[in-house]
Amino acid sequence: MTTPQDLNTLIRSRRSVYPKQYSRQAVDQEIIAQMLENANWAPNHRKTEPWRFVVFGGSQLEALAQFQAEQYKLHTPAEAFDQAKYDKVLVNFSSPAYAIAIALKRHEKLLPEYEEIAAVSCAVQNMLLTAAAYGLGAFWSTGGITNLAPAKVPFFEWAGLPLGEEDLLMGFVMVGHYEVEIPDNARKPIQEKCIWRI
Repeated sequence: MTTPQDLNTLIRSRRSVYPKQYSRQAVDQEIIAQMLENANWAPNHRKTEPWRFVVFGGSQLEALAQFQAEQYKLHTPAEAFDQAKYDKVLVNFSSPAYAIAIALKRHEKLLPEYEEIAAVSCAVQNMLLTAAAYGLGAFWSTGGITNLAPAKVPFFEWAGLPLGEEDLLMGFVMVGHYEVEIPDNARKPIQEKCIWRI
């Protein structure tokens, strides 16, 4: 049984580990399956379970990187195009052992959007904590095509997700082994952010 102290330590020691920090060591697919299973247990109002995932690994990572880079080029005016950004997309999306697309399936008649965004965010936190528990690096990226509205539906179609205009692409969770030392982090005291009225 997990102790409260184990849970406290896991939450407080989790760090974002970025694609440039990953080694090329393979990640056991069973760990990715466990991350997804734990994501599926996130809290969500009305039990809509709005999260949707597509897991990219192996040669499909290169295909994902190419798709992202080409969508950036296609939807960026020539005068705003940045070759360095294009190249960074190619590197970032081909560096992890796995990249997991995070999407939100809307249930507009049941819930406001913010509730479903919160539910998917809880699912992602479960994924990140699971990766940390297995000693893996993980990073929730909202770059690439996530904020490129015209590329959203083409991505859904390309990835085989039966989603549409009303649904959201919420980024990608990158996962990989790492050998670099990850620096400690800090938070301002909770007392500065909380009022007790008891």
